[in-house]
Amino acid sequence: MMEEAELCFPQINTSCRKHTRPQSESMLIYFLLSFVSLLTVILNLLVIISISHFRQLHTPTNLIILSLAVSDFLVGLLVMPFQILLMEPCWLLGDLVCVLQYFLAFIIVCSSEVNMVLISVDRYVAICDPLHYSTRITQRRVKICVLLSWIYSVFYSFLILNENLEKPGRYNSCYGECVINIFGTVDIVITFLLPISTIVILYLRVFVVAVSQARAMRSHITAVKLQSSVTVTVKKSELKAARTLGVVVAVFIVCYCPYYGGSLSGNEIMMGSSLNAVIVFLVYINSCLNPVIYAFFYPWFRKSVKVIVTLEILKPHSNETSVL
Repeated sequence: MMEEAELCFPQINTSCRKHTRPQSESMLIYFLLSFVSLLTVILNLLVIISISHFRQLHTPTNLIILSLAVSDFLVGLLVMPFQILLMEPCWLLGDLVCVLQYFLAFIIVCSSEVNMVLISVDRYVAICDPLHYSTRITQRRVKICVLLSWIYSVFYSFLILNENLEKPGRYNSCYGECVINIFGTVDIVITFLLPISTIVILYLRVFVVAVSQARAMRSHITAVKLQSSVTVTVKKSELKAARTLGVVVAVFIVCYCPYYGGSLSGNEIMMGSSLNAVIVFLVYINSCLNPVIYAFFYPWFRKSVKVIVTLEILKPHSNETSVL
């Protein structure tokens, strides 16, 4: 009877065994994870409403930030709750739901990575080729790139999880387990090394150009003196945007490195262990940190949140409100 009580499904011989933890520890974990999930949803919803509603914020850069906020919002709304369930001793929702929730997570996380690359490209053109920025980075082109990024994320997630989707539960060692199998080498190259390398290279170039421009402004060289004050202001705003989004990218790399660091051996990754769940949740916490960074560095976000919270957004023509 004692052995049956320790099984996830006592009526099934191949059932997994329960691993129990102290109730106080479980309550603390569930409270923290639930709080982070709720906070992620609320903060990213504010970003989505702000950029979508206020006409002043309809810029190419903000469209990419909007796409990133949608990804982060879905992480808090759909991915984190399932991750909390994975912390339970037993998976009770079946093999199909297990694979589908991983499939959804892969799509959302992959889209976040592609959005980070798009942000880096946007800042690269804005800082390194400002004269052609308005013609090369248009809203139409950004919308197309964002759409393609989501299509790519779905396509890649389907390829990497194809075997798991064809036969859910094929890699489970016992009934009541939620485990998938992916090829670590392929995943780490496509979803980590390539995007991170691209981001780092572009931002190094942005950093070099930004430093040279800052020195030029401080030394008041002839080229800067001949420019109008408006042009200088635009340059300063672009540099500030590059710095802010650089912080976003840096936090992104820090949050993702532990997850992909375990894959550097090139072996296949067996997902579903407790340690893996903690590392994966660190990836998801990145979705909560992004809007926090916006709140600290973007005045327009603080102003728009004030308009939303005070319900001034419900007034007629509130979309014309100045938040810059």
